[in-house]
Amino acid sequence: MNKNIVRRLLLTASLAAALFAAGCSAAGEHGGSSGHAGTPVPSISAGSAHNAADVTFAQAMIPHHQQAVRMSELAATRAVDPQVAQLATQIKTAQGPEIETMQSWLTAWGQPTGMPGHDMGNMQSMPGMMTDEQMAALEGMSGAAFDREFVRMMIAHHQGAVTMAKTEQASGSDPAAKELAAKIEKDQTAEIATLQQILDRLK
Repeated sequence: MNKNIVRRLLLTASLAAALFAAGCSAAGEHGGSSGHAGTPVPSISAGSAHNAADVTFAQAMIPHHQQAVRMSELAATRAVDPQVAQLATQIKTAQGPEIETMQSWLTAWGQPTGMPGHDMGNMQSMPGMMTDEQMAALEGMSGAAFDREFVRMMIAHHQGAVTMAKTEQASGSDPAAKELAAKIEKDQTAEIATLQQILDRLK
């Protein structure tokens, strides 16, 4: 009888240890990633307070992000420098979900997801936005020439986004919108530094 009790205790302990190890392994798989691309995007709560600055921030940052995503998609087929291609993928991965989040905010606020009274020409006056001519020129490039122009354009584009993010942090009201603005400032400031290093290497 004593041997049976000991055997049961050992079996129970072994099962518990196996379950614990499986739990740790699963947690490691979900929590071991690095980089800001996987950082959760802030979400608003029902009835959260927002002001005109929050609305303007979202309405302006959406097309700004969309242009960055378009530029990054071009890099997927035109870039030859591995670091340029990798950073372009990182930018697209980070900004895609942010676009969807800001669109959901505007819907929740009862606001249009586009900028009322602003055509594409006016949007190009936003900080860092490329003109149609600049985008067309980039689309016509490939190889090393594309890499250099992509990096130069993305630096200016990111600098514009940082300016917009700082304005939202100073003038916005919604906590989630201001949190996203802070995230954009932090992420894109870091990417600007990386882009500048790449540009220095490609010159």
